[in-house]
Amino acid sequence: MKAFTRLDGRAAPLSLANIDTDQIIPAQFLKTVEREGLGRGLFFGFRYDDDGKPREDFVLNRPEYASARILIAGDNFGCGSSREHAPWALQDFGIDCVIASSFADIFFNNCFNNGLLPVVLKPEEVEALMAEALGGNHVFTVDLETQTVTAPSGAKFHFDINPGRREKMLKGLDAIGETLEHAGDIDVFESKRAIGQPWLEA
Repeated sequence: MKAFTRLDGRAAPLSLANIDTDQIIPAQFLKTVEREGLGRGLFFGFRYDDDGKPREDFVLNRPEYASARILIAGDNFGCGSSREHAPWALQDFGIDCVIASSFADIFFNNCFNNGLLPVVLKPEEVEALMAEALGGNHVFTVDLETQTVTAPSGAKFHFDINPGRREKMLKGLDAIGETLEHAGDIDVFESKRAIGQPWLEA
């Protein structure tokens, strides 16, 4: 998992509340366990019409947001069924951070497990960021070290994050990586167990 320290990039405003995981990545794209390629199914029902043609009015289909790395979303983002493909699809599309006033718990946890940063701000702060994102050609900064989001205007908003999760994101550690940080202690434990309880090694 790659480390997340600071992100400078365009932000796409998606001012819809209660976007569920089936809208983020529909069920027909869940047949794979590969992360690569899932970006094509991201927000499929929003991005394409019934004939499979791109909807020009959807924010992520507009050229000024084509390279957006930050998504500013409505309340209760990621609700619905548990599917790890949701953060995978966002990342494969190029989104590394989602800002909203609240997230569904399972989606929120899955984001941290996969290196996608979910930032919770006050509703009025999210609205202010959405207003500044209009037009698309503006750079926003999300700084995990200082726990701040800086808008193009210079307005700065602080966000809270669990210290343990923050540390893992900064170091780029998933659950396996976090365990391997204690590899030395694990080796010592295994050696002592082999000596004290040799029948377990048989």
